[in-house]
Amino acid sequence: MNLRKYFAVTVWLLFVAACIFIISRTQFTTDMSAFMPRDPTPTQKIMVEQLRDGVVSRLILVGVDGAPVPVLAQVSKKMAEKLRAAPELAAVNNGEQVGMEKDFELLRDNRYLLSDAVTPQRFTAAGLRDSLNTYLDLLATPMSGMVQRMLPTDPSGELIHMLEQLQGQGQPLVQDDVWFSGDGTRAMLLAHTRGAGNDIDAQERAMLAIRSAFEEARKGNAEAAGAQVRMTGPGVFSVQSRAAIRDDALRLSIIATLLISCMLLLLYRSPRVLALGLFPVASGALAGIAAVSLGFGSVHGLTLGFGITLIGEGVDYAIYLFTQIERNGSAQTTLRRIWPTMRLGVLTSVCGFSAMLFSGFTGLAQLGLFSITGLVVALGTTRLVIPHLLPQGFFVHTPAWLGGALMKLVHRAPRMRLALFLVVAAAVVFLALKRDGLWNDNLSSMSPIPQEALKLDEQLRRDMGAPDVRYMLVTGASDEERALQQGEELVAVLRDLAAQDMLQGYDAPPLPSRKAQLARQAVLPGELELRRNMGEALRGMPFRSGTFAPFAAEIAAAKRQPLLDRAALQGTALGLKLDTYLVRREEGWSVMLPLRGVKDAPGIEQGIRHATEAPFVLLDMKRETEQMFRDYRHEAATNALLGALGIIALLFVSLRSVRRVLEIALPLAAAVVAVTALLLLTGHTLSIFHLIGLLLVVAVGSNYTLFFDHRCASAQDRERTVTSLLFANFSTMLGFGLLSFSQSPVLNAIGSTVAAGAVLSLVFSAILIVRNDA
Repeated sequence: MNLRKYFAVTVWLLFVAACIFIISRTQFTTDMSAFMPRDPTPTQKIMVEQLRDGVVSRLILVGVDGAPVPVLAQVSKKMAEKLRAAPELAAVNNGEQVGMEKDFELLRDNRYLLSDAVTPQRFTAAGLRDSLNTYLDLLATPMSGMVQRMLPTDPSGELIHMLEQLQGQGQPLVQDDVWFSGDGTRAMLLAHTRGAGNDIDAQERAMLAIRSAFEEARKGNAEAAGAQVRMTGPGVFSVQSRAAIRDDALRLSIIATLLISCMLLLLYRSPRVLALGLFPVASGALAGIAAVSLGFGSVHGLTLGFGITLIGEGVDYAIYLFTQIERNGSAQTTLRRIWPTMRLGVLTSVCGFSAMLFSGFTGLAQLGLFSITGLVVALGTTRLVIPHLLPQGFFVHTPAWLGGALMKLVHRAPRMRLALFLVVAAAVVFLALKRDGLWNDNLSSMSPIPQEALKLDEQLRRDMGAPDVRYMLVTGASDEERALQQGEELVAVLRDLAAQDMLQGYDAPPLPSRKAQLARQAVLPGELELRRNMGEALRGMPFRSGTFAPFAAEIAAAKRQPLLDRAALQGTALGLKLDTYLVRREEGWSVMLPLRGVKDAPGIEQGIRHATEAPFVLLDMKRETEQMFRDYRHEAATNALLGALGIIALLFVSLRSVRRVLEIALPLAAAVVAVTALLLLTGHTLSIFHLIGLLLVVAVGSNYTLFFDHRCASAQDRERTVTSLLFANFSTMLGFGLLSFSQSPVLNAIGSTVAAGAVLSLVFSAILIVRNDA
């Protein structure tokens, strides 16, 4: 016996050590794209890529308020100066022209290749005269110094045109040479992180750099003492989500462990036995994390949060064992008596959790693998290890009044059958009436970001004129040139649709296709034609003809200059923009055109289809996520049904009695219906995670129904069984119930559903199941 004891404990310790070793090398993530489909449609694939590292995923919008305008402007300038040298950021813009010299030179030296205004009409006498009139207007503005320098070499106004285009791309109000919100109360900055959007560590370092720059910028300025910095953007949300999930997991794990430990200490009256009761939980949690790491390569933060449930359910097995040991009995004899029921209970739980394991969501599949592995290991530890470590002669001294009171309640419970049937029938009718408003497939239903942060994001995005995170036009081709050409076709249509007030604006790659550049060179006039048209345009205008002597040489040089490519833009803000909007993918090249202020998305899509044959996808993030969640809710419902059928089939094979299977299934079905109605009555709409929670109600509740159905040898045996169910149910309620306080809607939905369902499963089992005692 001692040899078997040492062997079991040694193997268990080696197993735990191996799990710890694997966990020490595990990567932990909080990338919410883990809850996107593993096999997405082409449109969903684009959406997932954008969420991970797309056009807007690297942007951090920064607002500074709480001080007078001149002070805010000074803080903004100091922050931008420091952040431009920060390695965490690829670019920072606050409206100043500082650091834009290379971009200005690029635009100036290549204006006839880059300007979309280069057409034959642009260089006619009438076209040149219109440009000169524009210059006359600008000479009376603060831009007069720059205009006078540009006028001799660029009378057609290409540089002015491109600068106006850049200024008109949704940029905010300018005060004291920096950007401000429309009401003039908040200085605005736009930061582009060097790290990928789904690299949360890089995003957090960027946020820390921004905050550090703010603190340094306001240091020593008494008027800036009340200033505050606010940040938003996808990367900011990812950092906040991770912090919320991490804090929740730590806080709720500690609370759950303390509460359940206190309960068990009062029950066992032995710190040693208390520690032994937690061994299965700890072993299961470590094994679950290690299994997910090996199976998926990383572990999501929500998987760790979900591990809190193992504290509630995994400890049940030790409670069943410890509480049902008879006086002068042993753990081994008790296990021989209750092992078939415990084993069947775990198998039903495995059937239930399998619905998550085969989900199309990587995140849910992780939760399923974690739970199945954790429960199996927790049961195995209880069966093979704990009996060897219990003190000799151990049994639980439960108060005599508790057992008596419980048995009185159990004996009276069947009197409530009629009331229960009426309540469940009313719940079924209620659910039938509410069937059209049951489900919520909005992505926000799983986001831990508070509404205040979402409102701040909307406000800063509106003030900044940043691209809308909802709408994006995407086109692609096998090669870069064709992708750019298709993008230009779409831009031409978008320009017309914006004139029709269907949208406020759009962004596009700053690099024209080679075809467009060659076309622009081809329309540049010869020297004789240019001189003739220029002379005619200058008639009656207050310019000396000699002023524009360099113009002809500039045009001649432009006709011969080499075409621009991606390399020519590198090292500039325009190059960064190009890398953002022109992306190489597995299938080829994609052009991203973020849309701003969309007012008529169906009209835009229809207008593009009528105007061009270029392939495109109008990506509506909200619509695609909602459709995706509908599709996967249907998949989850199918998996849940299969899981429930698996549980019933398992019960039939094990019990071989239709009546007993129905008695076990009825409390679980009643609990599912009652919990669903309760959720709706308390103002919830159901998400896919409530559906998973309802399946877990069946998986967890089946343990209680099976023990109620379990044949007991004596009244004392029945009393011990009911007592163990009470404490096991209480620990499960604590483990799952604490999740309802989580800031993560995923954990909140699962926790609140299972906690209520577990309690109702126990109560309904007492009411409905006929006991088969000897």
